Amino acid sequence: MENQLAKSTEERTFQYQDSLPSLPVPSLEESLKKYLESVKPFANEEEYKNTEAIVQKFQNGIGKKLQQKLLQRAKGKRNWLEEWWLNVAYLDVRIPSQLNVNFGGPASHIEHYWPPKEGTQLERGSISLWHNLNYWQLLRKEKLAVEKVGNIPLDMNQFRMLFSTCKIPGITRDSIINYFRTEREGHSPSHLAVLCRGRVFVFDVMHEGYLMTAPEIQRQLTYIQKKCHSEPDGPGVAALTTEERTRWAKAREYLISLNPENLTILERIQSSLLVFCLDDDSPHATPEDYSQVSAKILYGDPTVRWGDKSYNLIAFSNGVFGSNCDHAPFDAMVLVKICYYIDEKILENEGRWKGSEKVRDIPVPEELVFTVDEKVLNDINQAKAQYFKQASDLQLVVYAFTSFGKKQTKKKQLHPDTFIQLALQLAYYRLHGRPGCCYETAMTRLFYHGRTETVRPCTVEAVNWCQSMQNPTSLLEQQHMMLEAFAKHNKMMKDCSTGKGFDRHLLGLSLIAKEEGLPVPELFTDPLFSRSGGGGNFVLSTSLVGYLRVQGMVAPMVHNGYGFFYHIRDDRFVVSCSAWKSCPETDAEKLVQQVFRAFHDMMQLMETPHL
Repeated sequence: MENQLAKSTEERTFQYQDSLPSLPVPSLEESLKKYLESVKPFANEEEYKNTEAIVQKFQNGIGKKLQQKLLQRAKGKRNWLEEWWLNVAYLDVRIPSQLNVNFGGPASHIEHYWPPKEGTQLERGSISLWHNLNYWQLLRKEKLAVEKVGNIPLDMNQFRMLFSTCKIPGITRDSIINYFRTEREGHSPSHLAVLCRGRVFVFDVMHEGYLMTAPEIQRQLTYIQKKCHSEPDGPGVAALTTEERTRWAKAREYLISLNPENLTILERIQSSLLVFCLDDDSPHATPEDYSQVSAKILYGDPTVRWGDKSYNLIAFSNGVFGSNCDHAPFDAMVLVKICYYIDEKILENEGRWKGSEKVRDIPVPEELVFTVDEKVLNDINQAKAQYFKQASDLQLVVYAFTSFGKKQTKKKQLHPDTFIQLALQLAYYRLHGRPGCCYETAMTRLFYHGRTETVRPCTVEAVNWCQSMQNPTSLLEQQHMMLEAFAKHNKMMKDCSTGKGFDRHLLGLSLIAKEEGLPVPELFTDPLFSRSGGGGNFVLSTSLVGYLRVQGMVAPMVHNGYGFFYHIRDDRFVVSCSAWKSCPETDAEKLVQQVFRAFHDMMQLMETPHL
């Protein structure tokens, strides 16, 4: 008994990091078998035979060698994929990341205590910031609960990347800089950056060793807003972060060469806890339709977002909130967790500040003023022009389906995530008359520094079922085929989460070949590879945002594709869907209507009597 008392029972957030298993390398044979199965829906007989031969040749030839080298690499690294994935998926990418890579989402406060209301921006903003800062302190003290599956701990490393983290543009490859430290590790930055009307301010959130209260934060925000509303707008240097990456890297180098003080300012923004964006817009939003606010979050005013920052908290003038995050340092679940935490706190406190109203004598925020010249101003204007042009091409709808939700699907013993994925397959099939290659995120956090794996929901089983729904087949037959598609999807999700997926494995093999200076294996140049989604060519880019009140969204992966994110609640499914307007064949609005129709049809199949 005494022994047990001596041990602290409280788990620390990062305490299991050292004992997590390494990311495994799947068997070559298994991966290639799964890959072949995944291309079937996109091939005629002849094409499939051809791909089968290519795969066979790869398996017996160069694939074997590459697999050996990959196994060698895995011996020396706890996660053989980590660095590669970061580079290939994020840091080497040259297209503008703010619209194409970043993810964002609206805060669900409008569903309870904080409906849109002019004049509430600063008061609510300071309360929201105060809860955010408490979360930061929980992380600093390692008091955030370790996430688990059953009693198996998950990797928590991505939570270190939420605060004081920023991407730095490079000429050929970007980098990530993370200034966050836990209390045991030492000093961590404690200042916020606030963007307002093209200007940048910072202030420390700690005063005399204590966190500022919400009224104290509100005084700081009021000072900033008054100043910005009574004086001319700033140059809006933040807009440069929306540029194509190499252009932004060059513009940044030029900015620093103008005046070394500009580098100091950039470092203050990079190391800030988060960027708080005072946006003058007032987007319309209702619990059933988040479309407008979501659009403003994903592609709103570029002068009040720092696109490379891991966390931009956006406050609109009507007291509606959202966030926009760089995707490189972490995946959406980190943001989902903090957003849910804050929403719960706001609910708990009925949307009010219940602490002390006393405001200490605190130094006013400091304005960071960049030295700019004609060239920088031109760069900013050019960045804004390309940003607005691309932003105006993005169609985004976010709707709630409220006829039923998780409760009903569970009653019928249908996994709710699979339910939505199959509805999407049916919707795409009905709208476009063909199968849609699809990426769904699976989480690999059971492993050290694990992030994601690809589930490919467009299976032979799913396509057979979609076809049966379009033909006069018996209801019994349709139900049977649907349940087969369910079983297949559930198994794939389990495989992917436990390190038995194949997409990241194939990526690893192709990167080994590249590093060894070998020619690109035929497997990766075969037309079926990209037609089935390989190499980032998925027409449907999807992810479950979770089972909480938090919604997120992204742009499509390809020009003729859709971004489709959704969250699941007891009584509803909320989906967000994006498409490019310049693509004549895609329409996000129509796809969502088809998905909602599919929900009803699938439920109907399960209701059919005497089955």
